[in-house]
Amino acid sequence: MADHLEASVTLPSDPASVSAARAYVVGTLAEWGLPADTEVSDTVRLIISELATNAVQHTFGQSPTFTVDVVLDRDEHLRIGVTDGHPRFPRRLPAAVQQDNGRGLVIIRWLTAECGGRLRIRPTREGGKTISVELPWAVPVQPVTTAVQQEP
Repeated sequence: MADHLEASVTLPSDPASVSAARAYVVGTLAEWGLPADTEVSDTVRLIISELATNAVQHTFGQSPTFTVDVVLDRDEHLRIGVTDGHPRFPRRLPAAVQQDNGRGLVIIRWLTAECGGRLRIRPTREGGKTISVELPWAVPVQPVTTAVQQEP
């Protein structure tokens, strides 16, 4: 595996782009050796779904696109980031019994912590923000089978 792998896609801020972002990240990670049917892949799928949904729902038309970046460093750290052009940082909403949304970042924080990772929110030079998650890279070890030839 290479010391550093990167992939990026820019999508329109449209609800249909959430599934496109999810498919892009899962497909990229599969190319890098993470099978799509693992617990880690499920966690990443949920994280990217929440990040992309936030980029679509909470930019209020001020960000016509969002960008998904996936970076793998030295087979140790996986970073997934979503950048949008809206200047407002996410804020924690008060818990309410009837609240139907506003829990995405809480879910992301919890999943990230459960995996031993960290969440970062940074401003961009263009006035938007990037929300990124760094997770330990843990590809399931698969047994290596070698054919042994016996001499007659």
